[in-house]
Amino acid sequence: MKNDMPHYNKVASHEAHQGSFDTCLLLYSGGLDTSVMLKWLQDKYHCQVITLTVNIGQTNDDLAAIEKKARDLGAIKAITVDARDQFANELLSIAIKANADYQGGYALSTPLGRVIISRLAVEYAAKYNCQVIAHGATGKGNDQVRFESYITTLNPDLKIVAPVREWSMGREEEIAYAKRHDIPVPHSDDSPYSTDENMWGITSEGGEIESPVHIPQYRAILNWCSTLDAAPEQPQDITLEFRHGIPVTLDGKSLSLKQLIHRCNQIGAKHGVGVATLIEDRLVGLKVRGVYENPGAAILIAAHKKLEQLVSTRTENELKEEIDKKWAYLTYAAQWFEPVIGHLHAYIDHQNRKVTGRVTVRLYKGTITIVSLDSPHSLLDLNLATFNTNQAFNQNSSAGFIEIYSLAQRTAHGAYHDEQ
Repeated sequence: MKNDMPHYNKVASHEAHQGSFDTCLLLYSGGLDTSVMLKWLQDKYHCQVITLTVNIGQTNDDLAAIEKKARDLGAIKAITVDARDQFANELLSIAIKANADYQGGYALSTPLGRVIISRLAVEYAAKYNCQVIAHGATGKGNDQVRFESYITTLNPDLKIVAPVREWSMGREEEIAYAKRHDIPVPHSDDSPYSTDENMWGITSEGGEIESPVHIPQYRAILNWCSTLDAAPEQPQDITLEFRHGIPVTLDGKSLSLKQLIHRCNQIGAKHGVGVATLIEDRLVGLKVRGVYENPGAAILIAAHKKLEQLVSTRTENELKEEIDKKWAYLTYAAQWFEPVIGHLHAYIDHQNRKVTGRVTVRLYKGTITIVSLDSPHSLLDLNLATFNTNQAFNQNSSAGFIEIYSLAQRTAHGAYHDEQ
């Protein structure tokens, strides 16, 4: 089938041109798209290619096989980096403290993953004297903006090649190209879904997900989580301990953040929690629908948010909600290195100094309920809050408080009552 895509013209100063470089670093997943890219870059740009595969907790990848495949397809070097601890400690710790949520249930797994991949890409490009970095993002998505913004921010001398934007190949042409060049084509299970995965969550798009009039076929879509009918009939309680906003134990056992997220993913997935189907506003102006699985993130954020509310005043909590919302949008919108993010982090870290304590979470058929909270910094004083009679709260003062508190309302109502 003839592809009718228009010819791609390079207009941005950071786009690399043929003949301007000899070595390219390719962000390599090992799938069909990036494997075709590996051969296409050699043919189109007559350059050497080094591949970079970053492990940030994706569960379905055989990293050794991916590395071998890259070498078999002509990569002069295939690099695999285990960045799971770095991802958890440097990025996901902030996501927890910021109650990460974009537009109602998306814990920002992909945007956060792009930050660390971009950092490592710049680092390894410098190490191996690569003048260009190539990525597999499409021209309609957010990832092209994230990769190219971050890479050129961290090193303005680097140039970019985005083959999926550039080549005039649809899916059929891509498969035909792969077969001509002996690139292994995975056996298709006719799944229409496209996914992106790391330890913080999975995003799924494509197929009937694209149209909001259709009900997503969750049994076919979900990779980690049980559907609600398959979730256990009995609830499960887990207890998390936080120190300064970061979870440090699960059911009394000390774990690294990477391990704790992994375990919460397993437990949460079994109970079908953290699944969101939402309409997402992309950076490029498109409105799309996606299915998001972030069971561990949903548990940790729900627990953190309740503990944070317990130890903070109403004014603090109200402002924190606005701060979190702005943080989530900037993180989604490829603004991680915008200076204001640093200012937000300073506030978020400061407020989280007192977010220490234990939270018991009940999981049951897709629901997360916070059933118990305890903190040395709790602002809930039982002597004041109890309905039982005591001397800690002077009820004699209440009537005078009401008179002053209602003054503006009573004055306004009296002034305008006759005109209503």
